[in-house]
Amino acid sequence: MNKIIVADIFGKTPALLSLAKKIKVDTVIDPYEGKMIAFDDEAHAYQNFTDNVGFDVYADKLLSIVKASSDEISLIGFSVGASAIWQLSELASVEVTKRVQYAIGFYGSQIRHRTELSLNFDIQLVLPKTEQHFDVLALKHLLTHKPRVTAIQVEYLHGFMNFYSKNFNQAGYDDYVAILQSELSSSNLSSSNQGTKLIKES
Repeated sequence: MNKIIVADIFGKTPALLSLAKKIKVDTVIDPYEGKMIAFDDEAHAYQNFTDNVGFDVYADKLLSIVKASSDEISLIGFSVGASAIWQLSELASVEVTKRVQYAIGFYGSQIRHRTELSLNFDIQLVLPKTEQHFDVLALKHLLTHKPRVTAIQVEYLHGFMNFYSKNFNQAGYDDYVAILQSELSSSNLSSSNQGTKLIKES
């Protein structure tokens, strides 16, 4: 099983590598070819991502990694990383995406622009309490009716799993580290498509 984290716009950071170690992830995909960049804030990180990478390029990078893997795959995505995972079903054949045995995406806000996609694998989406630019509850209701999608809305904000985000929440982080440790263990992966043990919604 190839376990993969798909990073957000902050890319590879010491905190993300610490998370990868805690949940025993094999691979970290980031937008910046592994280079660690000390961004001042989210605005700086977003501008850099937009100017130098872009969502389509990042999604194609994930696609290349998935295509190159002959093993079954677990995907854990944050923000643009979660949205890139969502995009896989459009970019890759069923033959490729059937390798994805477990997928979870945290606060993938770009998903709202591609809600028409039909997924070739099960995905669990953790939506934040609010977003500045759209109605999260409306998105949740829309996604809940899609096959192969489980969507919940939690009390935390976009970025709650990222130590460098202004919205980092230690309690939320601890909850989901424990959940991911359980879900990604070898004893649970065989039944992961039956639904993760997500924490209660707010």
